[in-house]
Amino acid sequence: MSDTSSNALQLQSAIALLQQGKLQQARHSFQHLCNQAPNLTHAWFGLAFACSQLEDFVASISAIENVLAKEPKNVKALIFKADQLAYNQQERSALAFYEGALQLTEGQQNLPDEIVRGLQRGLALREKHDNQYSDYLLEALQKKGYQRGKTSRRFDEALDISFGKKEIFLQQPTRFYFPGLPQRAFFERDEFPWLGELEAKTPEIKAELEVMLGGKELFSPYLDSGSNEPNFVKHLDIVDSLNWSAAYLWHYGKLDESITRQCPITTQALNSAPLPFIAGQTPVALFSKLKAGVKIPPHHGLLNTRLICHLPIIVPKDCGGLRVGNQTREWEEGKALIFDDSVEHEAWNHSNDERVVLLFDIWRPELTEDERRLITDMLVAVDEYPDL
Repeated sequence: MSDTSSNALQLQSAIALLQQGKLQQARHSFQHLCNQAPNLTHAWFGLAFACSQLEDFVASISAIENVLAKEPKNVKALIFKADQLAYNQQERSALAFYEGALQLTEGQQNLPDEIVRGLQRGLALREKHDNQYSDYLLEALQKKGYQRGKTSRRFDEALDISFGKKEIFLQQPTRFYFPGLPQRAFFERDEFPWLGELEAKTPEIKAELEVMLGGKELFSPYLDSGSNEPNFVKHLDIVDSLNWSAAYLWHYGKLDESITRQCPITTQALNSAPLPFIAGQTPVALFSKLKAGVKIPPHHGLLNTRLICHLPIIVPKDCGGLRVGNQTREWEEGKALIFDDSVEHEAWNHSNDERVVLLFDIWRPELTEDERRLITDMLVAVDEYPDL
């Protein structure tokens, strides 16, 4: 009889002893086979299981480590070792082996039930550990004076990211990326000295808007199916629809006199803002109207060299808000929201009435005058590139 056949028979015999509950005999049989055929991982696995049933933790771990030394990606062995460590109150060590199994099986379908149950134990332990860790860290920080929502909004977000509760959102403009600019979702109103003068004009801007709303329809769909807008807008209820509509004062760098004639105060007020003048492209300034119950899906803007400003003019009660990255803010009449639209953002109106903001773009304040000129020259040149 060949060594292979002999080993197979001995393995079957040891497994039978295990199934009969003869644990000590099974252990000795597996141990003998491991000594005789040290590369036979099934024998080491059987030894690990027998030792586990005999509550010999050290021997069980030693045996399964022999399996992993030969087959480091053996998911069943990773789960077995994790289970042993967890059972013996070594949960943090166990988690590392559960994580290994979870990574190796990510996206796989039709896994054996035994493996699925093991992965579920791993997920449960991960959640338990994450909660314990976050509770511990928050308590430690609170003892040092940290108050969530009061101490630092950026630190709050950093903690949420480290706890896995929020993702990292970065600038992802769809047309042009300028490196080295701070990764910020929202900017604060007091960072812009010119803004107070514009906000003070809100009542007069609102009066002009209300007159315009009471006359001939001057709003048109913000998005139309013939435009070159990103794919996120295709086939949604905001395309070719007045659900999300615009009345442009500045459209691709040109004044729309049909609007500006009716809104001279609004037009003049915008002169205080650092609008980017790029021929045929910017500035863009408009009244943006979002009807009741409408949501603008998550998307990214074209450039990270600009910021978008919302000056809320008509804001119904319980209207909704604007999410940029991990931060969500609500509109409040007369108080501007300024954000980087190259970061993923979305907006919604959950009220029963329409919401209107004065929307316009400005240069990012971190850009030098030379950089603004270079960006302008480049975007103009790109626009002039012949359509071959």
